[in-house]
Amino acid sequence: MQKSILVSSVLMIAALGAAAPAVAADWTQVANALGKPGTVGAGGVYRVGFPRTDLNVTLDGITLKPTLALGAWVAFLPMGNKDMVMGDLVLTEDEVGPVMKKLSENGIEISALHNHLFHASPVTLYMHIYGEGDGVKLATAIHEGLALSKTPFPASAAPAPAAAPPAIDLDTAAIDAALGAKGANAAGVYQVNIARKDPVKEGGMALPIPMGASEAINFQPLGGGKAAITGDFMLTATEVNPVLRTLRENGIEVTALHNHMLTDQPRLFFMHFWAHDDLQKLLTGLHAALQKVAVKSQ
Repeated sequence: MQKSILVSSVLMIAALGAAAPAVAADWTQVANALGKPGTVGAGGVYRVGFPRTDLNVTLDGITLKPTLALGAWVAFLPMGNKDMVMGDLVLTEDEVGPVMKKLSENGIEISALHNHLFHASPVTLYMHIYGEGDGVKLATAIHEGLALSKTPFPASAAPAPAAAPPAIDLDTAAIDAALGAKGANAAGVYQVNIARKDPVKEGGMALPIPMGASEAINFQPLGGGKAAITGDFMLTATEVNPVLRTLRENGIEVTALHNHMLTDQPRLFFMHFWAHDDLQKLLTGLHAALQKVAVKSQ
């Protein structure tokens, strides 16, 4: 009888332990090491933005908002007894060499380096990074790398009061309907992230959207119902050329095609694009392109 009670008690304790919610990670030390705080998003991802607000980049006579095409970021994901970090750093040509050297010396892998846009002035390049290990050490390495660029850091790591973003002068309901996903106002740019139907993995881990695993489409209002668009389609090999042809047929320029990761499953390619026109015309092309992609039904 006593043995039966003991077994029941052990089973009950195990069940309660299994049902207990996971304790949220404390990212305070990572924020301190990076020199800037971030936010926790979907899947427990801790993401920190480093928009290049110091740069005045123009393209086709349009001054690009940092959140349209200059939004550098790093994101941390718990990985058992260690952390994974991924990121996309926005750098000028003269910053690439010093930052790359410092990151490589400190154990951060470079997984891609490329352009996103044509004819932009000044030229900006995008360095994708990856690392596994102690989150604070990874954050320290990234901070030391970015310190060799002119990437802005706040005066302190304490979070600043959130200011209301500028209103989006576009029909955002029409954007959501055309793309099949709800967007968000990011400092005056309407950003839409669309999940793929099947999980995307890197380092054996399924990647939530904040780790850069989505079809990402950004809209900057230009007034009069017009917008500039850029972003990237995340595609399998069989999707690449159908999407490329569809974008070009709809007047959307394809500006880059490359990898972002080294061991992703399935193997994925990222297609960057650019256009500025009437919103409805742009949405027609983007909607048609998304029909060629295996995205998750919203």
